[in-house]
Amino acid sequence: MTKKNMEHFKKLLLKQREEILEDMGLLKDISLSDTNKEAAGNDATYSTHMADQGTDAQEREKAFFYASRDNKYLRLIEEALQRIENNTYGTCISCGKEIPVERLEAVPITQHCVPCKELEKV
Repeated sequence: MTKKNMEHFKKLLLKQREEILEDMGLLKDISLSDTNKEAAGNDATYSTHMADQGTDAQEREKAFFYASRDNKYLRLIEEALQRIENNTYGTCISCGKEIPVERLEAVPITQHCVPCKELEKV
């Protein structure tokens, strides 16, 4: 892989990392604001309907799911950035062949070429 391509993918991964961290911050804010509302529930002027409480719980659960998913993706981005630093980015870890740039554009965190990834599914 050329140095120019490595720089391109490094910028792409850094941008994705920044977006994930921003999303995780928003999810944290949503979760905390819901928790704060729940904690203040006894002092609230109006009682909350059970259906509203269920919806709030479901929204918190969704936020935690998204945060977990984003955390996993963030780890994969960090691993890809480490491979760039080690000059192993773009090489399939299964067969050792170069991963096509088109695949890396579609899935910049990938560690496998398409044939090896298809074998992994079996």
